[in-house]
Amino acid sequence: MELQLALDLVNIPEAIQLVKEVEDHIDIVEIGTPVVINEGLHAVKAMKEAFPNLKVLADLKIMDAAGYEVMKASEAGADIITILATAEDESIKGAVEEAKKQGKKILVDMIAVKDLAARAKELDAMGVDYICVHTGYDLQAIGKNSFEDLQTIKGVVKSAKTAIAGGIKLETLSEAIKAQPDLIIVGGGITGQADKRGAAAKMQQMMKEETAAIVH
Repeated sequence: MELQLALDLVNIPEAIQLVKEVEDHIDIVEIGTPVVINEGLHAVKAMKEAFPNLKVLADLKIMDAAGYEVMKASEAGADIITILATAEDESIKGAVEEAKKQGKKILVDMIAVKDLAARAKELDAMGVDYICVHTGYDLQAIGKNSFEDLQTIKGVVKSAKTAIAGGIKLETLSEAIKAQPDLIIVGGGITGQADKRGAAAKMQQMMKEETAAIVH
């Protein structure tokens, strides 16, 4: 189980400074969609150059021209690139094909998908690497979370890894771990804390301990 840090509300120097604080306790650093919009793929390149040992995810939320956008993110140094599950099948296949060519991975974001089980099954068959249940920012505001959604997709997915994102913090981390995703994505649960390093370390420790307990 890996821990991904989502960076959404920072510029490039702030992002690098923040990751310096927590790099020992995370596996993947996500250049969030707002950062990509504000800074472009330069943010991905700068992060990869600053932290070559960390995997970098470019949260492009691709909807169209998927092969081209995956190629560009790959050139910038992204290890994982996101596409929306609501995109056309052809776009998703194009993203997967280009990612394979570049030796990269595709994470599909299930935000706004109505029939999670049916779509997850289709995506799994298309050869995507990760399927991520995601309670978006606007739904978190009204108290929604993705824990049940994760169980739903875990029930149908055979090959793809699963991920969960959206409002996860120390208080809710146990519930996310119990659902056994391959990847847990945390933003404000780390970046919004006074002691960011401490929060990331505690999360990493809980993931190791609780996973070990579940396995045994």
